[in-house]
Amino acid sequence: MESDITEIQVACFQLGDDIYAVDIMRIKEIIRPQKLAMLPKAPSFVEGVLNLRGAVIPVIDLRKRFDMPPLEIDQNRRLLLIALAGCVIGIAVDDVMEVITIPVANIKPPPHIALGVGAEYLLGVCLVRDSLIMLLNPDQLLTGRETAELGNMDDMTAKR
Repeated sequence: MESDITEIQVACFQLGDDIYAVDIMRIKEIIRPQKLAMLPKAPSFVEGVLNLRGAVIPVIDLRKRFDMPPLEIDQNRRLLLIALAGCVIGIAVDDVMEVITIPVANIKPPPHIALGVGAEYLLGVCLVRDSLIMLLNPDQLLTGRETAELGNMDDMTAKR
């Protein structure tokens, strides 16, 4: 990876009143929510799995992961399909807004006491047009064990 990267492109999305962003290089696709199959004994933030063109993709609800109140089903809701630990997972968000370019110099470390969301989920924060944008660290959304368990699903369904 080049060390002289001066800016990154991120896709901004909304969770409640807050704006988050994730590096577009991590996003495989943005889709509308689809019918999910439930997973028995899955963590509460795992909504289920979807079958997208033959691939089994686990879907996590960021609201539940971040201990936010549930949202009524909304037409703006989207699934971001992102690369995570060699597999693809879907993350359910309230709305996808826009893709913007952020100068790396403008990204500040996350606050030690992050309100609402734990700082462990963030790469940093930045101010864009008077809005505070929290840069999500997709690699921290799941623990190593959760990643391994969700990653094994594709293997299990392929053996059937």
